[in-house]
Amino acid sequence: MTLQTDTLPFHGRRGYMIVCDGSNGAGKTTLIERVRSHLVALGREVVVTREPGGTPIGEKIREILLCPDTPEMCDITELMLFGAARAQHLHEKILPALSAGKVVLCDRFDSATISFQQYARGLDAELVARINTLALDGFRPDLYLILDLDPVRGLQRVRARGQALDRLEAEKLAFLQRAREGYLTQAQEDPGRFKVLDAGRPADEVAAEAIALVERLLGQGDQHIGTVRQEAQ
Repeated sequence: MTLQTDTLPFHGRRGYMIVCDGSNGAGKTTLIERVRSHLVALGREVVVTREPGGTPIGEKIREILLCPDTPEMCDITELMLFGAARAQHLHEKILPALSAGKVVLCDRFDSATISFQQYARGLDAELVARINTLALDGFRPDLYLILDLDPVRGLQRVRARGQALDRLEAEKLAFLQRAREGYLTQAQEDPGRFKVLDAGRPADEVAAEAIALVERLLGQGDQHIGTVRQEAQ
Protein backbone atom coordinates (compact mmCIF):
# COMPACT_ATOMS: atom_id res chain seq x y z
CA MET A 1 0.00 0.00 0.00
CA THR A 2 1.38 3.37 -1.04
CA LEU A 3 0.64 6.60 0.81
CA GLN A 4 0.62 10.05 -0.76
CA THR A 5 3.89 11.95 -0.43
CA ASP A 6 3.58 14.17 -3.49
CA THR A 7 2.88 17.35 -1.49
CA LEU A 8 6.27 17.36 0.23
CA PRO A 9 7.88 20.15 -1.86
CA PHE A 10 4.98 22.60 -1.36
CA HIS A 11 6.22 25.95 -0.03
CA GLY A 12 9.61 24.33 0.64
CA ARG A 13 8.11 22.00 3.24
CA ARG A 14 10.27 19.29 4.76
CA GLY A 15 7.92 17.99 7.42
CA TYR A 16 4.69 16.01 7.34
CA MET A 17 1.07 16.84 8.14
CA ILE A 18 -1.25 14.17 9.47
CA VAL A 19 -4.93 14.87 10.09
CA CYS A 20 -6.99 12.92 12.59
CA ASP A 21 -10.66 13.33 11.76
CA GLY A 22 -13.96 11.49 11.81
CA SER A 23 -16.99 10.88 13.97
CA ASN A 24 -17.65 12.80 17.17
CA GLY A 25 -16.59 10.77 20.20
CA ALA A 26 -14.45 8.44 18.10
CA GLY A 27 -11.28 9.05 20.13
CA LYS A 28 -9.36 11.61 18.07
CA THR A 29 -7.74 13.29 21.09
CA THR A 30 -6.60 9.96 22.52
CA LEU A 31 -5.20 8.79 19.20
CA ILE A 32 -3.34 12.02 18.54
CA GLU A 33 -1.64 11.76 21.93
CA ARG A 34 -0.65 8.14 21.26
CA VAL A 35 0.81 9.03 17.86
CA ARG A 36 2.55 12.10 19.30
CA SER A 37 4.19 10.10 22.06
CA HIS A 38 5.38 7.48 19.59
CA LEU A 39 6.89 10.04 17.24
CA VAL A 40 8.61 11.94 20.04
CA ALA A 41 10.14 8.66 21.21
CA LEU A 42 11.54 8.24 17.70
CA GLY A 43 13.15 11.66 17.93
CA ARG A 44 10.67 13.55 15.77
CA GLU A 45 9.63 17.11 16.54
CA VAL A 46 5.83 17.20 16.72
CA VAL A 47 3.30 20.03 16.70
CA VAL A 48 -0.22 19.17 17.87
CA THR A 49 -2.97 21.51 16.79
CA ARG A 50 -6.70 21.60 16.05
CA GLU A 51 -9.45 23.04 13.89
CA PRO A 52 -11.18 25.27 14.18
CA GLY A 53 -8.46 26.98 16.20
CA GLY A 54 -4.73 26.46 16.39
CA THR A 55 -3.91 30.19 16.52
CA PRO A 56 -5.13 33.08 18.68
CA ILE A 57 -7.38 34.28 15.85
CA GLY A 58 -8.55 30.76 15.09
CA GLU A 59 -9.42 30.07 18.71
CA LYS A 60 -11.62 33.17 18.80
CA ILE A 61 -13.39 31.97 15.66
CA ARG A 62 -13.76 28.53 17.29
CA GLU A 63 -15.63 30.07 20.20
CA ILE A 64 -18.13 31.62 17.78
CA LEU A 65 -18.51 28.49 15.65
CA LEU A 66 -19.04 25.96 18.43
CA CYS A 67 -20.96 28.07 20.93
CA PRO A 68 -24.43 26.54 21.41
CA ASP A 69 -25.84 30.03 21.98
CA THR A 70 -25.67 30.96 18.28
CA PRO A 71 -28.34 28.78 16.62
CA GLU A 72 -29.15 31.66 14.26
CA MET A 73 -25.82 31.31 12.42
CA CYS A 74 -26.52 30.74 8.74
CA ASP A 75 -24.76 27.98 6.83
CA ILE A 76 -22.73 30.33 4.61
CA THR A 77 -21.44 32.24 7.63
CA GLU A 78 -20.41 28.95 9.22
CA LEU A 79 -18.57 27.85 6.09
CA MET A 80 -16.71 31.12 5.69
CA LEU A 81 -15.68 31.22 9.34
CA PHE A 82 -14.18 27.75 9.03
CA GLY A 83 -12.32 28.91 5.92
CA ALA A 84 -11.01 32.05 7.63
CA ALA A 85 -9.75 30.10 10.63
CA ARG A 86 -8.07 27.57 8.33
CA ALA A 87 -6.25 30.17 6.24
CA GLN A 88 -4.80 31.76 9.38
CA HIS A 89 -3.93 28.36 10.82
CA LEU A 90 -2.08 27.29 7.69
CA HIS A 91 0.05 30.40 7.29
CA GLU A 92 0.71 31.18 10.94
CA LYS A 93 1.33 27.72 12.34
CA ILE A 94 1.25 24.79 9.93
CA LEU A 95 3.54 25.93 7.11
CA PRO A 96 6.26 27.27 9.46
CA ALA A 97 6.25 23.95 11.34
CA LEU A 98 6.52 21.96 8.12
CA SER A 99 9.32 24.19 6.85
CA ALA A 100 11.19 23.43 10.06
CA GLY A 101 10.89 19.69 9.38
CA LYS A 102 8.32 18.99 12.07
CA VAL A 103 5.39 16.58 12.04
CA VAL A 104 2.06 18.35 12.41
CA LEU A 105 -0.79 16.37 13.99
CA CYS A 106 -4.10 18.15 13.49
CA ASP A 107 -7.47 17.38 15.05
CA ARG A 108 -9.78 17.94 12.03
CA PHE A 109 -9.01 19.89 8.85
CA ASP A 110 -10.59 20.51 5.43
CA SER A 111 -12.00 16.98 5.44
CA ALA A 112 -14.33 18.08 8.26
CA THR A 113 -15.62 21.04 6.25
CA ILE A 114 -16.45 18.76 3.33
CA SER A 115 -18.21 16.29 5.63
CA PHE A 116 -20.12 18.72 7.85
CA GLN A 117 -20.79 21.68 5.57
CA GLN A 118 -21.14 19.89 2.23
CA TYR A 119 -22.58 16.50 3.11
CA ALA A 120 -24.36 17.23 6.39
CA ARG A 121 -25.49 20.84 5.75
CA GLY A 122 -26.08 20.23 2.07
CA LEU A 123 -24.08 23.20 0.80
CA ASP A 124 -23.04 23.20 -2.84
CA ALA A 125 -19.91 21.12 -3.41
CA GLU A 126 -18.32 23.74 -5.67
CA LEU A 127 -18.89 26.46 -3.07
CA VAL A 128 -17.26 24.38 -0.33
CA ALA A 129 -14.38 23.55 -2.66
CA ARG A 130 -13.84 27.24 -3.48
CA ILE A 131 -13.64 28.19 0.19
CA ASN A 132 -11.21 25.36 0.94
CA THR A 133 -9.11 26.24 -2.12
CA LEU A 134 -8.98 29.88 -1.10
CA ALA A 135 -7.90 28.94 2.43
CA LEU A 136 -5.35 26.30 1.46
CA ASP A 137 -3.90 27.70 -1.79
CA GLY A 138 -3.12 24.23 -3.16
CA PHE A 139 -1.87 22.73 0.10
CA ARG A 140 -2.89 19.18 1.09
CA PRO A 141 -1.96 17.18 4.17
CA ASP A 142 -0.02 13.96 3.62
CA LEU A 143 -2.35 11.62 5.48
CA TYR A 144 -5.89 11.65 6.85
CA LEU A 145 -6.67 9.14 9.61
CA ILE A 146 -10.47 8.88 9.61
CA LEU A 147 -11.91 7.40 12.80
CA ASP A 148 -15.21 5.81 11.84
CA LEU A 149 -17.85 5.25 14.50
CA ASP A 150 -21.63 5.03 14.53
CA PRO A 151 -22.93 8.49 15.57
CA VAL A 152 -25.17 7.00 18.26
CA ARG A 153 -22.21 5.37 19.95
CA GLY A 154 -20.11 8.47 19.47
CA LEU A 155 -22.63 10.69 21.24
CA GLN A 156 -22.86 8.16 24.06
CA ARG A 157 -19.11 8.49 24.54
CA VAL A 158 -19.28 12.30 24.49
CA ARG A 159 -22.06 12.36 27.09
CA ALA A 160 -20.20 9.82 29.24
CA ARG A 161 -17.38 12.35 29.62
CA GLY A 162 -19.79 14.70 31.33
CA GLN A 163 -19.16 17.44 28.78
CA ALA A 164 -21.80 19.68 27.27
CA LEU A 165 -22.41 19.20 23.54
CA ASP A 166 -21.11 21.93 21.25
CA ARG A 167 -23.26 23.46 18.51
CA LEU A 168 -22.40 20.80 15.91
CA GLU A 169 -22.55 17.85 18.29
CA ALA A 170 -26.04 18.97 19.30
CA GLU A 171 -27.33 18.60 15.74
CA LYS A 172 -29.84 15.87 14.96
CA LEU A 173 -28.64 12.31 14.47
CA ALA A 174 -29.38 12.41 10.74
CA PHE A 175 -26.98 15.37 10.40
CA LEU A 176 -24.18 13.41 12.09
CA GLN A 177 -24.90 10.36 9.96
CA ARG A 178 -24.59 12.43 6.77
CA ALA A 179 -21.28 13.79 8.04
CA ARG A 180 -20.08 10.22 8.60
CA GLU A 181 -21.04 9.32 5.06
CA GLY A 182 -19.08 12.35 3.88
CA TYR A 183 -15.90 11.05 5.49
CA LEU A 184 -16.35 7.58 4.00
CA THR A 185 -17.01 9.04 0.56
CA GLN A 186 -13.82 11.12 0.73
CA ALA A 187 -11.88 7.99 1.66
CA GLN A 188 -13.33 6.10 -1.29
CA GLU A 189 -12.42 8.94 -3.67
CA ASP A 190 -8.85 9.36 -2.37
CA PRO A 191 -7.69 6.04 -0.88
CA GLY A 192 -4.03 6.96 -1.19
CA ARG A 193 -4.37 9.82 1.26
CA PHE A 194 -7.36 8.78 3.40
CA LYS A 195 -7.26 5.75 5.70
CA VAL A 196 -10.40 4.68 7.57
CA LEU A 197 -9.94 3.15 11.01
CA ASP A 198 -12.71 1.30 12.83
CA ALA A 199 -13.01 3.35 16.03
CA GLY A 200 -15.31 0.81 17.64
CA ARG A 201 -12.30 -1.36 18.49
CA PRO A 202 -10.16 -1.05 21.64
CA ALA A 203 -8.01 2.10 21.66
CA ASP A 204 -4.78 0.07 21.60
CA GLU A 205 -5.77 -1.62 18.33
CA VAL A 206 -6.72 1.67 16.71
CA ALA A 207 -3.47 3.27 17.83
CA ALA A 208 -1.37 0.38 16.55
CA GLU A 209 -2.95 0.61 13.09
CA ALA A 210 -2.58 4.40 13.00
CA ILE A 211 1.07 4.30 14.07
CA ALA A 212 1.84 1.72 11.39
CA LEU A 213 0.32 4.01 8.74
CA VAL A 214 2.24 7.02 10.05
CA GLU A 215 5.53 5.11 10.12
CA ARG A 216 4.96 3.99 6.53
CA LEU A 217 4.29 7.58 5.45
CA LEU A 218 7.40 8.93 7.16
CA GLY A 219 9.52 6.10 5.81
CA GLN A 220 8.38 6.68 2.23
CA GLY A 221 8.80 10.44 2.57
CA ASP A 222 12.28 10.22 4.05
CA GLN A 223 13.33 7.82 1.28
CA HIS A 224 11.93 10.21 -1.35
CA ILE A 225 13.82 13.18 0.12
CA GLY A 226 17.03 11.15 0.30
CA THR A 227 16.69 10.21 -3.37
CA VAL A 228 16.12 13.85 -4.38
CA ARG A 229 19.19 14.95 -2.43
CA GLN A 230 21.36 12.27 -4.04
CA GLU A 231 20.20 13.29 -7.52
CA ALA A 232 20.99 16.92 -6.73
CA GLN A 233 24.59 16.14 -5.75
